[in-house]
Amino acid sequence: MRDETLPTRMMEPPRKRRDGEAQLQSLTPLRGIAALWVVLYHYAVIYFPSLHPQTYTQLLGKGYLAVDLFFILSGFVLAHVYREAFTQEVSGNYLKFLFARIARLYPLHLFVLALFLTTALASRAVEYASSGMVAPIPWEGARSLSALVANLFMLQGLKASELSWNYPAWSISVEFMAYLAFPFLVPLIFRAGVRTKVALAIALLTALAWLAFWTKDDFNQWDGPRTLLRCLPEFTAGMLLYDLYIRRSWPLCLQRDWLFLLILGSLLLLLHIGAADLLIILLFPAVVMAAVSNTGYVAGLANTRPLVWLGNISYSLYLIHGFVQFLMTKLLSAVPLASPANMSPITALALTGAMLCASLLLATATYFAVERVGRRYLRNVFGVPTQSTARQLRATEYTDEKMDHERRPGTVQDRNLAT
Repeated sequence: MRDETLPTRMMEPPRKRRDGEAQLQSLTPLRGIAALWVVLYHYAVIYFPSLHPQTYTQLLGKGYLAVDLFFILSGFVLAHVYREAFTQEVSGNYLKFLFARIARLYPLHLFVLALFLTTALASRAVEYASSGMVAPIPWEGARSLSALVANLFMLQGLKASELSWNYPAWSISVEFMAYLAFPFLVPLIFRAGVRTKVALAIALLTALAWLAFWTKDDFNQWDGPRTLLRCLPEFTAGMLLYDLYIRRSWPLCLQRDWLFLLILGSLLLLLHIGAADLLIILLFPAVVMAAVSNTGYVAGLANTRPLVWLGNISYSLYLIHGFVQFLMTKLLSAVPLASPANMSPITALALTGAMLCASLLLATATYFAVERVGRRYLRNVFGVPTQSTARQLRATEYTDEKMDHERRPGTVQDRNLAT
Protein backbone atom coordinates (compact mmCIF):
# COMPACT_ATOMS: atom_id res chain seq x y z
CA MET A 1 0.00 0.00 0.00
CA ARG A 2 0.90 3.78 -0.29
CA ASP A 3 3.32 5.52 2.04
CA GLU A 4 4.58 9.07 2.21
CA THR A 5 3.93 11.18 -0.87
CA LEU A 6 6.95 10.88 -3.12
CA PRO A 7 8.21 13.90 -5.10
CA THR A 8 8.52 13.21 -8.80
CA ARG A 9 11.26 15.47 -10.11
CA MET A 10 14.63 14.13 -11.21
CA MET A 11 16.48 13.01 -8.14
CA GLU A 12 19.80 14.19 -6.85
CA PRO A 13 22.24 11.72 -5.27
CA PRO A 14 20.96 11.01 -1.75
CA ARG A 15 24.44 11.57 -0.30
CA LYS A 16 24.03 15.29 -0.93
CA ARG A 17 20.72 15.50 0.90
CA ARG A 18 19.38 14.44 4.27
CA ASP A 19 17.35 11.22 4.60
CA GLY A 20 13.70 11.58 3.65
CA GLU A 21 14.39 14.61 1.46
CA ALA A 22 16.11 13.06 -1.57
CA GLN A 23 13.51 12.42 -4.22
CA LEU A 24 12.48 8.93 -5.27
CA GLN A 25 11.24 9.29 -8.80
CA SER A 26 8.89 6.86 -10.55
CA LEU A 27 7.90 4.88 -7.45
CA THR A 28 4.58 6.68 -7.04
CA PRO A 29 3.53 5.84 -10.64
CA LEU A 30 4.81 2.28 -10.16
CA ARG A 31 2.60 1.91 -7.10
CA GLY A 32 -0.37 3.22 -9.07
CA ILE A 33 0.17 0.71 -11.87
CA ALA A 34 0.40 -2.08 -9.28
CA ALA A 35 -2.90 -0.98 -7.69
CA LEU A 36 -4.62 -0.94 -11.09
CA TRP A 37 -3.18 -4.39 -11.82
CA VAL A 38 -4.66 -5.95 -8.69
CA VAL A 39 -8.04 -4.27 -9.31
CA LEU A 40 -8.20 -5.74 -12.82
CA TYR A 41 -7.27 -9.13 -11.38
CA HIS A 42 -10.12 -9.02 -8.87
CA TYR A 43 -12.65 -7.77 -11.40
CA ALA A 44 -11.76 -9.45 -14.70
CA VAL A 45 -10.37 -12.74 -13.39
CA ILE A 46 -12.06 -13.48 -10.05
CA TYR A 47 -15.39 -11.66 -10.16
CA PHE A 48 -16.23 -12.13 -13.85
CA PRO A 49 -14.60 -15.45 -14.77
CA SER A 50 -16.56 -15.58 -18.05
CA LEU A 51 -14.14 -13.01 -19.48
CA HIS A 52 -11.39 -15.67 -19.59
CA PRO A 53 -8.43 -13.26 -20.03
CA GLN A 54 -6.10 -16.21 -19.46
CA THR A 55 -7.05 -17.37 -22.96
CA TYR A 56 -4.87 -14.57 -24.31
CA THR A 57 -2.39 -13.85 -21.51
CA GLN A 58 -1.61 -14.84 -17.93
CA LEU A 59 -0.72 -11.24 -17.04
CA LEU A 60 -4.04 -10.40 -15.38
CA GLY A 61 -4.21 -13.80 -13.72
CA LYS A 62 -0.95 -12.97 -11.92
CA GLY A 63 -2.40 -9.73 -10.56
CA TYR A 64 -2.23 -10.95 -6.97
CA LEU A 65 1.55 -10.51 -7.21
CA ALA A 66 0.99 -6.74 -7.17
CA VAL A 67 0.66 -7.11 -3.40
CA ASP A 68 4.18 -8.56 -3.24
CA LEU A 69 5.41 -5.51 -5.15
CA PHE A 70 3.59 -3.31 -2.62
CA PHE A 71 5.42 -4.98 0.27
CA ILE A 72 8.83 -4.42 -1.36
CA LEU A 73 8.00 -0.80 -2.19
CA SER A 74 6.82 -0.13 1.37
CA GLY A 75 10.06 -1.39 2.90
CA PHE A 76 12.08 0.64 0.39
CA VAL A 77 10.19 3.92 0.89
CA LEU A 78 9.94 3.70 4.68
CA ALA A 79 13.67 3.04 4.88
CA HIS A 80 14.18 6.15 2.76
CA VAL A 81 12.04 8.29 5.06
CA TYR A 82 13.07 6.94 8.47
CA ARG A 83 16.57 5.50 8.11
CA GLU A 84 18.35 8.43 9.74
CA ALA A 85 15.90 8.75 12.63
CA PHE A 86 15.95 5.09 13.64
CA THR A 87 19.65 4.62 13.03
CA GLN A 88 20.24 7.32 15.66
CA GLU A 89 17.54 6.33 18.15
CA VAL A 90 14.68 3.81 18.21
CA SER A 91 12.90 4.29 21.54
CA GLY A 92 12.41 8.05 21.22
CA ASN A 93 10.97 7.79 17.70
CA TYR A 94 9.00 4.55 17.92
CA LEU A 95 5.63 5.92 19.04
CA LYS A 96 5.85 8.86 16.65
CA PHE A 97 6.41 6.42 13.81
CA LEU A 98 3.44 4.25 14.81
CA PHE A 99 1.23 7.32 15.17
CA ALA A 100 2.29 8.43 11.69
CA ARG A 101 1.43 4.98 10.30
CA ILE A 102 -1.95 5.00 12.06
CA ALA A 103 -2.63 8.45 10.60
CA ARG A 104 -1.68 7.09 7.20
CA LEU A 105 -3.76 3.90 7.18
CA TYR A 106 -6.68 4.27 9.55
CA PRO A 107 -8.79 7.17 8.21
CA LEU A 108 -9.48 5.51 4.87
CA HIS A 109 -9.65 2.01 6.36
CA LEU A 110 -12.26 3.06 8.91
CA PHE A 111 -14.19 5.07 6.31
CA VAL A 112 -14.46 2.10 3.92
CA LEU A 113 -15.30 -0.17 6.86
CA ALA A 114 -18.10 2.26 7.78
CA LEU A 115 -19.40 2.09 4.18
CA PHE A 116 -19.63 -1.69 4.42
CA LEU A 117 -21.34 -1.55 7.81
CA THR A 118 -23.80 1.15 6.71
CA THR A 119 -24.71 -0.82 3.59
CA ALA A 120 -25.21 -3.99 5.61
CA LEU A 121 -27.49 -2.18 8.06
CA ALA A 122 -29.40 -0.42 5.26
CA SER A 123 -30.03 -3.68 3.40
CA ARG A 124 -31.36 -5.24 6.62
CA ALA A 125 -33.62 -2.23 7.18
CA VAL A 126 -35.06 -2.64 3.69
CA GLU A 127 -35.52 -6.36 4.32
CA TYR A 128 -37.33 -5.67 7.58
CA ALA A 129 -39.58 -3.05 5.96
CA SER A 130 -40.61 -5.44 3.18
CA SER A 131 -40.97 -8.70 5.13
CA GLY A 132 -41.11 -7.79 8.79
CA MET A 133 -38.15 -10.05 9.43
CA VAL A 134 -34.45 -9.42 9.42
CA ALA A 135 -31.34 -11.52 9.91
CA PRO A 136 -28.95 -10.00 12.47
CA ILE A 137 -25.30 -9.40 11.71
CA PRO A 138 -23.60 -12.67 12.70
CA TRP A 139 -21.11 -12.84 15.54
CA GLU A 140 -18.56 -14.97 13.66
CA GLY A 141 -17.39 -15.25 10.08
CA ALA A 142 -16.75 -12.72 7.32
CA ARG A 143 -18.60 -9.40 7.78
CA SER A 144 -19.49 -10.31 11.34
CA LEU A 145 -19.26 -8.45 14.64
CA SER A 146 -16.05 -10.26 15.61
CA ALA A 147 -14.60 -9.38 12.21
CA LEU A 148 -15.54 -5.75 12.86
CA VAL A 149 -13.58 -5.78 16.11
CA ALA A 150 -10.61 -7.42 14.37
CA ASN A 151 -10.64 -4.69 11.71
CA LEU A 152 -10.65 -1.96 14.34
CA PHE A 153 -7.39 -3.38 15.72
CA MET A 154 -5.95 -4.17 12.25
CA LEU A 155 -5.95 -7.93 12.93
CA GLN A 156 -8.04 -9.07 9.98
CA GLY A 157 -4.99 -10.34 8.11
CA LEU A 158 -4.45 -13.15 10.61
CA LYS A 159 -7.49 -15.01 9.26
CA ALA A 160 -8.94 -12.98 6.42
CA SER A 161 -11.51 -15.60 5.39
CA GLU A 162 -13.25 -15.19 8.76
CA LEU A 163 -12.28 -11.65 9.81
CA SER A 164 -12.75 -9.54 6.68
CA TRP A 165 -15.32 -6.95 5.80
CA ASN A 166 -13.30 -5.42 2.97
CA TYR A 167 -11.27 -8.35 1.65
CA PRO A 168 -8.33 -6.35 0.16
CA ALA A 169 -7.65 -4.92 3.63
CA TRP A 170 -5.93 -8.16 4.72
CA SER A 171 -2.66 -6.84 3.27
CA ILE A 172 -2.63 -3.56 5.20
CA SER A 173 -3.17 -5.63 8.34
CA VAL A 174 -0.09 -7.80 7.86
CA GLU A 175 1.90 -4.78 6.66
CA PHE A 176 0.99 -2.99 9.89
CA MET A 177 2.54 -5.94 11.73
CA ALA A 178 5.69 -5.34 9.69
CA TYR A 179 5.59 -1.71 10.86
CA LEU A 180 5.86 -2.92 14.47
CA ALA A 181 9.22 -4.52 13.69
CA PHE A 182 10.48 -1.90 11.22
CA PRO A 183 12.11 0.55 13.72
CA PHE A 184 14.17 -2.28 15.22
CA LEU A 185 15.19 -3.62 11.81
CA VAL A 186 16.55 -0.26 10.64
CA PRO A 187 19.67 -0.13 12.88
CA LEU A 188 20.25 -3.86 12.41
CA ILE A 189 20.34 -3.49 8.63
CA PHE A 190 21.96 -0.10 8.14
CA ARG A 191 24.68 -0.57 10.77
CA ALA A 192 25.52 -4.09 9.67
CA GLY A 193 28.57 -5.07 7.67
CA VAL A 194 28.53 -6.43 4.15
CA ARG A 195 28.74 -10.06 5.24
CA THR A 196 25.78 -9.67 7.58
CA LYS A 197 23.72 -8.07 4.84
CA VAL A 198 24.59 -10.84 2.40
CA ALA A 199 23.60 -13.40 5.03
CA LEU A 200 20.31 -11.56 5.58
CA ALA A 201 19.62 -11.52 1.84
CA ILE A 202 20.22 -15.27 1.70
CA ALA A 203 17.91 -15.79 4.68
CA LEU A 204 15.15 -13.76 3.04
CA LEU A 205 15.53 -15.68 -0.21
CA THR A 206 15.40 -18.93 1.73
CA ALA A 207 12.18 -17.85 3.46
CA LEU A 208 10.53 -17.01 0.14
CA ALA A 209 11.79 -20.26 -1.39
CA TRP A 210 10.33 -22.16 1.56
CA LEU A 211 6.97 -20.40 1.06
CA ALA A 212 7.09 -21.32 -2.63
CA PHE A 213 7.79 -24.96 -1.71
CA TRP A 214 5.12 -25.00 1.01
CA THR A 215 2.42 -23.56 -1.30
CA LYS A 216 3.59 -25.23 -4.54
CA ASP A 217 4.62 -21.80 -5.86
CA ASP A 218 1.25 -20.20 -5.17
CA PHE A 219 1.98 -16.81 -3.59
CA ASN A 220 -1.70 -15.88 -3.57
CA GLN A 221 -1.68 -16.41 0.19
CA TRP A 222 -4.10 -14.05 1.91
CA ASP A 223 -5.51 -16.19 4.70
CA GLY A 224 -3.72 -17.31 7.85
CA PRO A 225 -0.09 -17.32 9.06
CA ARG A 226 1.31 -17.77 5.56
CA THR A 227 0.53 -14.10 4.91
CA LEU A 228 3.25 -13.11 7.38
CA LEU A 229 5.75 -15.37 5.65
CA ARG A 230 4.80 -13.57 2.45
CA CYS A 231 4.90 -10.02 3.79
CA LEU A 232 7.80 -9.86 6.26
CA PRO A 233 10.60 -11.18 3.98
CA GLU A 234 9.49 -8.95 1.10
CA PHE A 235 9.13 -5.87 3.30
CA THR A 236 12.60 -6.49 4.78
CA ALA A 237 13.97 -7.10 1.28
CA GLY A 238 12.72 -3.62 0.33
CA MET A 239 14.73 -2.16 3.21
CA LEU A 240 17.82 -4.09 2.18
CA LEU A 241 17.32 -2.93 -1.39
CA TYR A 242 17.29 0.69 -0.22
CA ASP A 243 20.62 0.14 1.54
CA LEU A 244 22.02 -1.10 -1.77
CA TYR A 245 20.54 1.93 -3.52
CA ILE A 246 22.00 4.63 -1.26
CA ARG A 247 25.44 3.03 -1.30
CA ARG A 248 25.47 3.15 -5.10
CA SER A 249 26.50 -0.52 -5.03
CA TRP A 250 24.97 -1.15 -8.43
CA PRO A 251 26.04 -0.62 -12.06
CA LEU A 252 25.45 2.83 -13.53
CA CYS A 253 23.74 1.24 -16.53
CA LEU A 254 20.61 1.05 -14.33
CA GLN A 255 20.16 4.73 -15.18
CA ARG A 256 19.78 3.92 -18.88
CA ASP A 257 16.49 3.54 -20.70
CA TRP A 258 17.53 0.37 -22.52
CA LEU A 259 18.14 -1.53 -19.29
CA PHE A 260 14.84 -0.46 -17.75
CA LEU A 261 13.02 -1.55 -20.90
CA LEU A 262 14.92 -4.84 -20.89
CA ILE A 263 13.96 -5.54 -17.26
CA LEU A 264 10.37 -4.45 -17.82
CA GLY A 265 10.12 -6.52 -21.00
CA SER A 266 11.47 -9.57 -19.20
CA LEU A 267 8.92 -9.10 -16.41
CA LEU A 268 6.02 -8.74 -18.84
CA LEU A 269 7.16 -11.83 -20.74
CA LEU A 270 7.29 -13.89 -17.54
CA LEU A 271 3.84 -12.64 -16.57
CA HIS A 272 2.45 -13.32 -20.03
CA ILE A 273 3.57 -16.95 -20.07
CA GLY A 274 2.57 -17.53 -16.45
CA ALA A 275 6.06 -18.18 -15.10
CA ALA A 276 6.66 -19.27 -11.52
CA ASP A 277 5.53 -16.77 -8.88
CA LEU A 278 8.88 -16.87 -7.09
CA LEU A 279 10.77 -16.09 -10.29
CA ILE A 280 8.55 -13.08 -10.97
CA ILE A 281 8.90 -11.78 -7.41
CA LEU A 282 12.69 -12.07 -7.63
CA LEU A 283 12.57 -9.69 -10.60
CA PHE A 284 10.60 -7.01 -8.71
CA PRO A 285 13.69 -5.56 -6.93
CA ALA A 286 15.36 -5.05 -10.31
CA VAL A 287 12.24 -3.23 -11.54
CA VAL A 288 12.24 -0.97 -8.46
CA MET A 289 15.95 -0.19 -8.78
CA ALA A 290 15.70 0.50 -12.50
CA ALA A 291 12.65 2.73 -12.00
CA VAL A 292 14.13 4.83 -9.19
CA SER A 293 17.56 5.07 -10.84
CA ASN A 294 16.53 5.90 -14.39
CA THR A 295 17.60 9.33 -15.63
CA GLY A 296 16.40 9.03 -19.23
CA TYR A 297 13.18 9.36 -21.17
CA VAL A 298 11.54 6.57 -19.19
CA ALA A 299 11.60 8.67 -16.03
CA GLY A 300 9.92 11.56 -17.81
CA LEU A 301 7.26 9.28 -19.28
CA ALA A 302 6.63 7.48 -15.98
CA ASN A 303 6.19 10.74 -14.08
CA THR A 304 3.53 12.24 -16.31
CA ARG A 305 0.50 13.66 -14.51
CA PRO A 306 -1.91 10.76 -15.22
CA LEU A 307 0.49 8.18 -13.78
CA VAL A 308 1.40 10.35 -10.78
CA TRP A 309 -2.34 10.84 -10.16
CA LEU A 310 -2.85 7.08 -10.34
CA GLY A 311 -0.03 6.60 -7.84
CA ASN A 312 -1.42 9.22 -5.48
CA ILE A 313 -4.84 7.54 -5.35
CA SER A 314 -3.40 4.00 -5.27
CA TYR A 315 -4.19 3.34 -1.60
CA SER A 316 -7.72 4.66 -2.02
CA LEU A 317 -8.15 2.64 -5.20
CA TYR A 318 -6.91 -0.51 -3.50
CA LEU A 319 -9.34 -0.24 -0.57
CA ILE A 320 -12.40 1.21 -2.31
CA HIS A 321 -12.54 -1.27 -5.19
CA GLY A 322 -13.66 -4.02 -2.81
CA PHE A 323 -16.63 -1.88 -1.77
CA VAL A 324 -17.53 -1.24 -5.43
CA GLN A 325 -17.54 -5.00 -5.99
CA PHE A 326 -19.71 -5.43 -2.89
CA LEU A 327 -22.23 -2.89 -4.24
CA MET A 328 -22.26 -4.59 -7.64
CA THR A 329 -23.09 -7.90 -5.95
CA LYS A 330 -26.01 -6.24 -4.13
CA LEU A 331 -27.20 -4.66 -7.38
CA LEU A 332 -27.01 -7.87 -9.39
CA SER A 333 -28.96 -9.72 -6.71
CA ALA A 334 -31.77 -7.16 -7.01
CA VAL A 335 -32.13 -7.13 -10.82
CA PRO A 336 -32.94 -10.01 -13.21
CA LEU A 337 -29.42 -10.52 -14.55
CA ALA A 338 -27.23 -13.58 -14.54
CA SER A 339 -24.78 -14.05 -11.71
CA PRO A 340 -21.22 -12.78 -12.31
CA ALA A 341 -20.00 -16.36 -12.74
CA ASN A 342 -22.46 -17.08 -15.59
CA MET A 343 -22.68 -13.69 -17.28
CA SER A 344 -22.05 -13.26 -20.98
CA PRO A 345 -18.56 -11.95 -21.84
CA ILE A 346 -19.93 -8.73 -23.37
CA THR A 347 -22.05 -7.90 -20.32
CA ALA A 348 -19.20 -8.86 -18.00
CA LEU A 349 -16.78 -6.63 -19.91
CA ALA A 350 -19.20 -3.68 -19.78
CA LEU A 351 -19.73 -4.11 -16.03
CA THR A 352 -15.97 -4.47 -15.46
CA GLY A 353 -15.42 -1.15 -17.22
CA ALA A 354 -18.20 0.48 -15.19
CA MET A 355 -16.80 -0.86 -11.92
CA LEU A 356 -13.29 0.30 -12.84
CA CYS A 357 -14.50 3.81 -13.66
CA ALA A 358 -16.53 3.95 -10.44
CA SER A 359 -13.52 2.79 -8.43
CA LEU A 360 -11.25 5.43 -9.98
CA LEU A 361 -13.78 8.21 -9.35
CA LEU A 362 -14.46 7.14 -5.78
CA ALA A 363 -10.73 6.69 -5.11
CA THR A 364 -10.04 10.22 -6.31
CA ALA A 365 -12.78 11.57 -4.05
CA THR A 366 -11.69 9.61 -0.98
CA TYR A 367 -8.04 10.50 -1.56
CA PHE A 368 -8.79 14.20 -1.20
CA ALA A 369 -11.76 14.12 1.19
CA VAL A 370 -10.81 11.24 3.51
CA GLU A 371 -7.23 10.08 3.10
CA ARG A 372 -5.43 13.44 3.11
CA VAL A 373 -7.81 15.21 5.49
CA GLY A 374 -7.85 12.31 7.94
CA ARG A 375 -4.08 11.94 7.88
CA ARG A 376 -3.54 15.63 8.55
CA TYR A 377 -6.09 15.63 11.36
CA LEU A 378 -4.65 12.58 13.13
CA ARG A 379 -1.10 13.86 12.76
CA ASN A 380 -2.19 17.04 14.52
CA VAL A 381 -3.95 15.01 17.24
CA PHE A 382 -0.88 12.82 17.79
CA GLY A 383 1.53 15.73 17.51
CA VAL A 384 3.32 14.19 14.54
CA PRO A 385 4.59 16.87 12.12
CA THR A 386 3.57 16.72 8.48
CA GLN A 387 6.25 16.28 5.83
CA SER A 388 6.39 20.01 5.07
CA THR A 389 6.63 20.86 8.76
CA ALA A 390 9.31 18.23 9.27
CA ARG A 391 11.32 19.67 6.40
CA GLN A 392 11.03 23.15 7.89
CA LEU A 393 12.16 21.86 11.29
CA ARG A 394 15.14 20.07 9.75
CA ALA A 395 16.07 23.19 7.82
CA THR A 396 15.87 25.25 11.02
CA GLU A 397 17.95 22.71 12.93
CA TYR A 398 20.54 22.69 10.17
CA THR A 399 20.72 26.51 10.15
CA ASP A 400 21.02 26.63 13.95
CA GLU A 401 23.77 23.99 13.92
CA LYS A 402 25.64 25.90 11.23
CA MET A 403 25.39 29.21 13.12
CA ASP A 404 26.45 27.51 16.34
CA HIS A 405 29.45 26.01 14.61
CA GLU A 406 30.47 29.37 13.15
CA ARG A 407 30.39 30.92 16.64
CA ARG A 408 32.47 28.28 18.38
CA PRO A 409 35.91 29.40 19.61
CA GLY A 410 38.55 28.62 17.09
CA THR A 411 36.44 29.17 14.01
CA VAL A 412 37.42 31.75 11.41
CA GLN A 413 34.66 34.06 12.58
CA ASP A 414 35.78 33.98 16.23
CA ARG A 415 39.40 34.51 15.29
CA ASN A 416 38.41 37.55 13.26
CA LEU A 417 36.35 38.91 16.15
CA ALA A 418 39.25 38.32 18.54
CA THR A 419 41.55 40.42 16.45
